[in-house]
Parts: sequence; C-alpha cells; structure tokens
Amino acid sequence: MAPQVMADGVPESAQVRALLQLRELILSGELAGGSRIAELAIVERLGVSRTPVRAALLRLEQEGLLRALPGGGYVVETFSERDIADAIELRGTLEGLLARLAAERAAPAAVLTEARGVLARIDAVLATPTLDDEAFSDYVALNSRFHALLAEMADSPTVERQLERVCALPFASPSGFVLAEAESRQARDMLIVAQDQHRQVLDAIERRESARAEAILREHSRLAQRNLRAVLAGHTQGQAHAAMPALKLIRRR
Repeated sequence: MAPQVMADGVPESAQVRALLQLRELILSGELAGGSRIAELAIVERLGVSRTPVRAALLRLEQEGLLRALPGGGYVVETFSERDIADAIELRGTLEGLLARLAAERAAPAAVLTEARGVLARIDAVLATPTLDDEAFSDYVALNSRFHALLAEMADSPTVERQLERVCALPFASPSGFVLAEAESRQARDMLIVAQDQHRQVLDAIERRESARAEAILREHSRLAQRNLRAVLAGHTQGQAHAAMPALKLIRRR
C-alpha cells in the first residue's frame, strides 16, 4: 500500500514523525520551558523538511505546549499548578460525559468484553505486593487502553475529539502521574483504588446507570488531582522525578 500523502505533497508519516519527535524533545526536557524555538533550527535538528516541522509546531501550539511569538517563532510553554488541575478537571468532566452516554446508548458487547479483559490484566499486574518499573509501565499501557475503550463505548466522535485534545496536554492524561509516583509507598494502594473505580464504572455502564457512571469517572479524576499535589510537593522540595522530566515545565511559585 502506498504511503498516504497530504495535500502539500508531504507523506503523512513524515508529519506524524516530526510531531512525535518534537513533542518528545519538549516533554523530555531537552527543549526547556521558556526557551525559544525557531522553525529552521528544528528542521536542522530533526533532519526533515520545513513543511512537516511547520505542521508539528502548529499542532503543538494548539495542544498548548508551544506559544507563538508576535515576531515569529515559538516559545515552550510553562504551566502553573492551577493550569494542570484545570486540565485534569476538564478531562474528568469529559470522561464522565462519555461514561454517561455509554450507559444511555448501551455500549457494544464486544467493547465491554475487551474492557473486562483489560481489567483482568490490570488485576494481574497489581497482584504482586510491590511493583517495579516494568509493572508500572504495563499498568500505564493497560490503563490507557481501558480509558480509550470507555470513550469508544459512548460512540460520540465529537466529545471524544475534545477529550483527545485535553489528554494531549502535559499531565492531563489518565496515567499522567503514575510513573512519577512509581516509587511511592502509597502508589500501589492508589492504583488499587483506581482499579476498583474502573470496575464500578464498567458495572454502571453495563447496568445502564448513566448518572452513577458519570459520577464515578468524575471522582476517578480526583485521584489524579491527589497525585498532582503529591508530586508537586516533592518537586517544590527539589525532588526530581527521572520518570517525568516534563515536570520542569511546571512553574514554581
């Protein structure tokens, strides 16, 4: 199959690759918060043409990672604690809406079956008394898949697109703070609570209890708020989290 080509003649894969590479440079801390970014410098650094880089810069501006400068170029954005808390709150609101719609519209049986299978795999990850980095990474992947399935159940592309935009913001995704707290003594207990909420929301959707499903996912996002406060408390005290260099994008008060 021939690669997809965009209207400007650039292969779609080149645009996606430029976007992923540039986003990684920011979230890895290689492009620090507040630093200026010039299009030509990124072209040279990534070794691609200007067209995919221009598209990547525009997309990251839309996501909120970059801010366009009046005279041209961009600057890497930084975020306050309130910015991040608001993004998590918005994500919980949208996920709650999707859960309510899934319950009201009767989620497809095949998607429900896959979601139950994902939860069973999360149970296996959480079965051990202590979790290593590999286990946390497995949890992140499975957790992301479960939340994607919840969105799919609602059959609402409109709301799902808005959720995708919110989750693209730093720290706003369902697993945004999991790896940062991987070494915390309370981390596994927090994940067990989250897993119970996963099961409860799936039960509510299957029972067509829309209000309950929405309330559970709204409450689910509160765990991320709690993790945010814990991580930022350590960050303020100078405790670096190797798993999350993007914490450098958070403005200290």
